[in-house]
Amino acid sequence: MRGKEIVGLGGHIERVNEYAYKVKSQSRSETTYDVILSVDEEHDWRCSCPDYFYRQVKCKHLWAVEYSRKIRQVVVQPTVIAPVDIRSCLYCQSPQIVKNGVRHNKFGNIQKFLCRACGRYFTINLGFEHMKHNPQGITTAMQLYFSGESLRNTAKSLRLIGVEVSHKTVYCWIQKYVSLMDKYLSQIKPQVSDTWRADEMFLKIKGNKKYMYALLDDETRFWIAKEVAGDKFSREAPEYASQLFKQGKEVVGKKPLTLITDGLHAYELAYRREFYAHEKPVTKHVEHVTWRGEKGNEKMESFNGNTVRSREKTMRSLKREDSPILTGMQIFHNYVRPHMALDGETPSSRAGITVEGENRWLTLIQNARKSSNHK
Repeated sequence: MRGKEIVGLGGHIERVNEYAYKVKSQSRSETTYDVILSVDEEHDWRCSCPDYFYRQVKCKHLWAVEYSRKIRQVVVQPTVIAPVDIRSCLYCQSPQIVKNGVRHNKFGNIQKFLCRACGRYFTINLGFEHMKHNPQGITTAMQLYFSGESLRNTAKSLRLIGVEVSHKTVYCWIQKYVSLMDKYLSQIKPQVSDTWRADEMFLKIKGNKKYMYALLDDETRFWIAKEVAGDKFSREAPEYASQLFKQGKEVVGKKPLTLITDGLHAYELAYRREFYAHEKPVTKHVEHVTWRGEKGNEKMESFNGNTVRSREKTMRSLKREDSPILTGMQIFHNYVRPHMALDGETPSSRAGITVEGENRWLTLIQNARKSSNHK
């Protein structure tokens, strides 16, 4: 019962990772106990509180963590984005479809279908209608570019598989399909943890120094939100940070219980504006984190270096602040690229959104196009 009471208080259990938690003491306001999964043969949970240490009994902190984990398993309802299987009409979902001629293009013939229920025509080339090149070539270009190749090197690589395009065409593909996928994915809420991290890094846009604020979930590594600003020390900096936090609440549908940032004053002002409240649970702001140590921000530093900086070096400079490249990087990071830190999973799968199929770009594009057809 005491364990359930701790869970009900809210904000008294901090999830460090899958194998470690911190639980606040109920009698000592400044004391927290570590609840850790042991790695010995018994492989059970242990607590650093005196009750467990001296009596070797299952204390209320262990019960609280156990209830918290069960609640989390119930809350996370997985969303599966499966490859589109054309067995019914794309518009009315009727199975009364028949083949009705073909459409010719430079790539080849594309089968057309007629729905006898609603009388509308459609093709199996979902998402790539009226495109000169095939879906495999387009999605390969997306994968090459967001894996680190430049636009020109991507175009050169495509020639090896018989796809003759210019680097400008590759950019047009990115612009078109990133916008399509972004509208679709914005309707799906990821099931992230209660601990978020925020950090900023400089970018060059048209040769000018700018800053990109990023919001990352601590547990799933899901890139929640981004905001491009002119300067992190200007009077407008708190406004940009506030927009970042506000966007994060809209994307996830909640606010975090713990926010981890560096000592930038703009974060403190934005935290008070968007997250701070007098009623419980109260969001805790952990600032002045160091690069290494107990309160390190290594996850954000790794994100900045591996996800953003490596891509930005290849581009040398973005052309505009609302570039589709940044949104494409976000989609690639969350839904396509497997992460070693997540045991080969994507952040989206850890956040309850599974993208199936060998070609995740194709799955996302086809589902996004199918979703737009129903509106």
